[in-house]
Amino acid sequence: MTTTSREIQLASRPIGMPKPENFKLASVELPEPGAGEVLVKNLWMSVDPYMRGRMIDRKSYVPPFQIGQALEGHAVGKVTVSNNPDFAEGDLVLSMNGWREAFVSDGKGLQKLETFGLPEQAFLGVAGMPGLTAYAGLLRILEPKEGETIFVSGAAGAVGSLVCQIAKIKGCAVVGSVGSKEKGDWLKSLGVDEVILYKEHPNQQSLMKALKTAAPKGVDMYFENVGGDHLVAALDAMRDFGRIAVCGMISGYNDTEPKPGPWNLFNIIGKRLRVQGFIVSDHQDMLGDFVRDLAEWVPAGKVQWQETVEEGIENAPAAFLKLFTGGNTGKMLVKLS
Repeated sequence: MTTTSREIQLASRPIGMPKPENFKLASVELPEPGAGEVLVKNLWMSVDPYMRGRMIDRKSYVPPFQIGQALEGHAVGKVTVSNNPDFAEGDLVLSMNGWREAFVSDGKGLQKLETFGLPEQAFLGVAGMPGLTAYAGLLRILEPKEGETIFVSGAAGAVGSLVCQIAKIKGCAVVGSVGSKEKGDWLKSLGVDEVILYKEHPNQQSLMKALKTAAPKGVDMYFENVGGDHLVAALDAMRDFGRIAVCGMISGYNDTEPKPGPWNLFNIIGKRLRVQGFIVSDHQDMLGDFVRDLAEWVPAGKVQWQETVEEGIENAPAAFLKLFTGGNTGKMLVKLS
């Protein structure tokens, strides 16, 4: 018996900000699972900023999405039919087969989930790839020391908000940049020391001044999620021998023409800064430590998170587009019926 699954395909490659017409909702017929195969129905799927880069036909650390094919991303699903001895019906699994309601798999690439009392969708956010990104970027790349100050851009997002909280656990002062007062109030409730509402500072000089006011003695670390004016302000505020972890630069993901680079890169020399980009897949060896620490921090109330949820596969493109307009607090998720 076949199963009908709806999926989101890439209809055309975006130029600048993606538009709804760059995506297509399609129905496909899935075959009955054969020997060694399983049928998985997705419950939750993730949309993430890095997916914008995969919509461009270029060589990168992950291959580009193909026009006319379903997009890919992390998803949590349930095995509904199993002909594979490694999986039982009812098993929760994590996969990269998001952007679709269901799929047939031979089991490769599926990870059975032990929830440890966490909501199943948390493994797309705080306990998933964004969480490990925050953990590895802060603890391995930035190596925080008690009493230091960190500046986090995109601080209310899935990655940034966890960076802020782990930095507080490690005894650091935290300055976070966000797009709205509501997001800033949430960060304050988590213990973030200073919040910058970047939309109130529409140029470099204003943002630089705001960061100096928030951290008058400068910052020792910068966790980069945004780029552009935020990087200029951070380079200006960095203390000698400061460290910068470059996780993302979402402000430039939809540029159609290259923008001028930061004019104050010379600070890297004079301040003897360490600037390092990183990709979470290079730090999978930290997963065990991350899960153990999270299992301690969450029950103790040291880590909290928020989710923004759209419902239905048909609304996945709209959820993705909201990532670029500040339409999410915490992790952006799509709940599938």
